[in-house]
Amino acid sequence: MILIDAHCHLEAKDFPVPGDVVARAKAAGLAHAVVVGLLQKPGDFGQALEVAAEHPGFLTPTMGIHPHDAAIATEVDWDELDRRVSLPQVKAVGETGLDFYYDHSPREVQAQAFRRQCALARHHRKPLVVHVRDAHAECAEILKSEGMSSGMIHCFTGDTAAARVYLDLGFHLSISGVVTYKKTEALRDAVTFAPVERLLIETDSPFLSPIPHRGKKNEPANVQETARMVAQLKGLDPEMLALTCARNTKALLQLDVAL
Repeated sequence: MILIDAHCHLEAKDFPVPGDVVARAKAAGLAHAVVVGLLQKPGDFGQALEVAAEHPGFLTPTMGIHPHDAAIATEVDWDELDRRVSLPQVKAVGETGLDFYYDHSPREVQAQAFRRQCALARHHRKPLVVHVRDAHAECAEILKSEGMSSGMIHCFTGDTAAARVYLDLGFHLSISGVVTYKKTEALRDAVTFAPVERLLIETDSPFLSPIPHRGKKNEPANVQETARMVAQLKGLDPEMLALTCARNTKALLQLDVAL
């Protein structure tokens, strides 16, 4: 099975030796993984750029400011994000978006940060990586009003109606291990509905381990479990589904990877 993990986090606090994670991923059939760089605290965007540089050809970074941390970002951080997004090896802006479940940052501040990153994506002509929780209507309104038409709804957990809105905007849906959990009928219906050419698969490591690994730290190697479930829902051979999603990710992010 040829796989790409479309979204993972490999910060040192979770993975002190990222090379071991990469080795296990390759052994599981991964051809590539997208490592998400985020503001950790003022002046600190974590190690995504550095880890990706240590594994050229296998890891590709994105850079963004998560809605949880929108309120702590300084103007210096915004300048640094602009600089990082301009780097050729950084293939997308985000993750950014709205999280009205936790509300770690005020909602208006989240929206302002989301719009600023939409502007960065337009300026640098790079796709968006969007986080959305309990805010589908508000998220879609911002994407529409900002003229955004390229990117992924990372860890999509919405229903068919939400899927249709994002697909109509031009976005891909990135499916995580949540789809393997019980009582996710609405999500499974949305995955069944969505064209396979618009689906990606991800782990969101170290979070959201798929069954049978639920409760343990997630890592890119586990994306194969999500691929199997999505293939089952789509009535497709798992190897073909994995390859199609990998090709979708490659095309969206313009990855330099042979498939």
